Formats: sequence, structure tokens, C-alpha cells
Amino acid sequence: MELLSRPSVWLYVFIFFGKIIEVTAATVRLVLINRGERVKGAITAFFEVSLWLMVTGTVLVGFQTDIIRCLVFAVAFALGNYLGSWLEGKLAFGLCSIQVIVNKGCNADELVNELRENGFGVTMIEGKGKAGSREILMLHLKRKRIPAAISLIKRRLCDAVITVNDVRVLSGGFIKK
Repeated sequence: MELLSRPSVWLYVFIFFGKIIEVTAATVRLVLINRGERVKGAITAFFEVSLWLMVTGTVLVGFQTDIIRCLVFAVAFALGNYLGSWLEGKLAFGLCSIQVIVNKGCNADELVNELRENGFGVTMIEGKGKAGSREILMLHLKRKRIPAAISLIKRRLCDAVITVNDVRVLSGGFIKK
């Protein structure tokens, strides 16, 4: 592996793309484990640490005489974090909960019917806010479906208070993990 021990364009390309892939995998691994996907997280960890050993070893071998290795490594680390979080957002692992608070007289029933027609499970309860009675809608759904649900809600009720929370464990209900 003499190619990776002396300064060359290929050395920097290896460090750059290797580190980006490694950090992206690390970000996805953390999300998988946090969402309870331990086996997938462990498999991802194997590939991540294998790549980490190769890339970091390549940087450490010659960083004292070739500081550019460190710079390429650092830039790739930052970019890998960005790409990892972007990728995780696109993959949207896991479940979430959406709560919608609306004024009592805003025809929340129509919204509930439309959400249900589009495959969302909705629970509606009555609440009391500072300025009077409210309807509270609660939905549990896969994270990939958040944009569709929020779009339907905003189209019907532009002044609703909408909160989205991650859900780690869900037992029973309309959707299955």
C-alpha cells in the first residue's frame, strides 16, 4: 500500500472520501441505535470502524511531514457530519407523534376525516387553553409521513399549533413499527 503512504492526489482522495463515508455511516449508526435498531447499528458499526482504521491510519502515518492530510481529514469530517444528518433525514427512520391544537369552532372534524382518509390514525380530545376551548388532535406515524400530514393540516387549518416529537417505543395503536 505504498500508494497510501506517500503524498499524492490519490492519497488525499482516499482520505477525503473515506472519511466522508465513515462519518456519514457513524451518524446513521447512532440514529439506528437510538431508534432501537441495534442489529442494523452493529452491522453499520463494523464497516464504519474498518474504514476509520484505514483512513485514520493513513493520516497518522505521515501527518508530521504532510499537514495537508490533516486538513483534508478535518474538512471531510465536517462534510461527513453534514451528509450523515442529511441522509438520516431522507431515510427518516422511526416513528413520531404530531399534536395539533386548534380553536374549538374550526371544523377539526373535517380535518380528522381527511387525515383518516389518507391513512393516518388520529385521536381527538377536548382541551382548555388560555383563550377558551380547544381541540387537540394526536397522530402517531412513521417519520417519512411527517411532510404529508403537516401539509394536510396546514391546508385545512392555517392557524393551528403543530408540534412534532420523536417516539421511541409504540405499543398498540393504528400503526406498527
